[in-house]
Amino acid sequence: MPKKKSSTPSSTIVLNKKAGHDFFIEERLEAGLVLEGWEVKSLRAGKVQVRDSYVLLKDGEAFLFGALINPLPTASTHIHPDAMRTRKLLLHEREIGRLIGAVERKGYTVVPTAMYWKKGRAKLEIGIAKGKQSHDKRETEKERDWQREKQRLLKIR
Repeated sequence: MPKKKSSTPSSTIVLNKKAGHDFFIEERLEAGLVLEGWEVKSLRAGKVQVRDSYVLLKDGEAFLFGALINPLPTASTHIHPDAMRTRKLLLHEREIGRLIGAVERKGYTVVPTAMYWKKGRAKLEIGIAKGKQSHDKRETEKERDWQREKQRLLKIR
């Protein structure tokens, strides 16, 4: 009787580690993405980058700017893919209202933090974030180094 593979593939497509370094992320939301067929295939192949992307709120809708989804070389010949195309985000009206309130009144920004699969659909985790200054970044790095050193010391004993 053949054995089945029990390993499940990771649902995470890409993480935006730079967002955690440059921003204090205070709240996270899940948004759907409006994608074309070639983009979904590229996501499955892992050909995506969200490091320098951001979310813009306009006319009661949310859009993802600056995300790079590289087309596969096997993309159809009659489709001319645009890797940096603006993609619409799918959010509930109350979520968009909360984002608009945070961005306009409180001076926050909205950044993508991760992209992943959920029930066969591509989802984007966006965070309501406030920018870090350079001294905040140094403090975070010192804390991370101390935690690492503490674990090393505890492991030795």
